[in-house]
Amino acid sequence: MEVVVAVAKVSKYAVSLSGDTVETIERPNGGMSLVMADGQSSGRGAKSVSTMVVRKVISLLAEGVRDGAAARAASDALFTERAGKVSATLNIISIDQQTRTMVITRNNPCPVLVSLAGEIRVLDEPSKPVGLYRGTRPVITEVELQPELIVVVYTDGLAHAGTRSGQAMDIPTAFKLLVEDSQISPRQIADDLLEEALRLDERRPSDDISIAVIKVARHAGDHVRRMTVHLPLKLPLNS
Repeated sequence: MEVVVAVAKVSKYAVSLSGDTVETIERPNGGMSLVMADGQSSGRGAKSVSTMVVRKVISLLAEGVRDGAAARAASDALFTERAGKVSATLNIISIDQQTRTMVITRNNPCPVLVSLAGEIRVLDEPSKPVGLYRGTRPVITEVELQPELIVVVYTDGLAHAGTRSGQAMDIPTAFKLLVEDSQISPRQIADDLLEEALRLDERRPSDDISIAVIKVARHAGDHVRRMTVHLPLKLPLNS
């Protein structure tokens, strides 16, 4: 088996810096983790918060700390630094080779979508963001690694898409329609969900949007690890 990850993200309309941060890290005992955080509000202040949370989590995961403990520590660190006045949502998705599971850690009111064997699960147990209280605990779900497992995590910009015009996006239904194509790639799922959100927001997203799609596929190639990143740059043209 192999794991394929795709991320698509855009900033709030007319705001140059996204308040969302998404990073990946290799786990010390094998596997990998994806960490996504959305800082309260938008722009530079939100980016500072989400970056702090993600870096705290990644530093702990690199030391072998468990995902839930890393999430609680990041929450306490944000609470201490901002006196409980600033929050962030947090998702950690880990591929754990020791347990052969995907560990889904949520401090995010937005649900996580899981597709397996033609069934869609919506992980929507109540969950609180980090930073507002000491000892905030995440909601943790473990899913056995098996081919065609697909997981989608996202920030609330996707959930809010279309609300200005009264056309709130039905994300689980959109996801269900996409995965009816068993050959669809994580990149296509992320891009299609983002495109629908932008359409509903009339190309002017009302909030930062980040979408991460993780798929477990049957491995038929070599054993080379690969990563591709597309980063549009807003730079002045040379005169």
